Amino acid sequence: MGMKDMKVYNLIFPIWFLLFFPPVIFFTLLGNYVIDSLVVIVSFYLFKQAKHQLNVKRFYKKSILKVWLFGFLADIIGAAIIFVFGMSGFLFGLSNELMSAICYDPFSHPVAVLIICAAMLVSALLIFFFNYACTFKRLIENKKERIKVALTIAIITIPWTFLLPTKWFYEG
Repeated sequence: MGMKDMKVYNLIFPIWFLLFFPPVIFFTLLGNYVIDSLVVIVSFYLFKQAKHQLNVKRFYKKSILKVWLFGFLADIIGAAIIFVFGMSGFLFGLSNELMSAICYDPFSHPVAVLIICAAMLVSALLIFFFNYACTFKRLIENKKERIKVALTIAIITIPWTFLLPTKWFYEG
């Protein structure tokens, strides 16, 4: 078998990668894209960007990819905070009960709810900052209007699902 005949599928997409990047992530990406799209379009009309922009299509095309990617990055950072506290909380002096609550059922412990909400707040602040400073910097010149749009996107697209108890989705 020569080099031309060799197949390198595992080098391109090793199957073990699914352990870290489960197929459900594609549904999450699609869902986030749809929600972000709706929020961008509603924000265009809600904050009367038509008086400054040529049209909603241009506004959408110039912003949606950044809104979506920055939002997902912010969600990953928030999730990483939860992961660190849930898996390595003992380094911070957290009890097993609290770490379990963070991972499986935040509403079973009030401090778990606070930690989850703090991670959500970090995500929301990052969503706001990324959209204010990057996505809409050249698209919305008026700072007050840019704040309104970025804040609306941050509040609506905050990762509310962080509050859902993981125990609802599997037994363990």
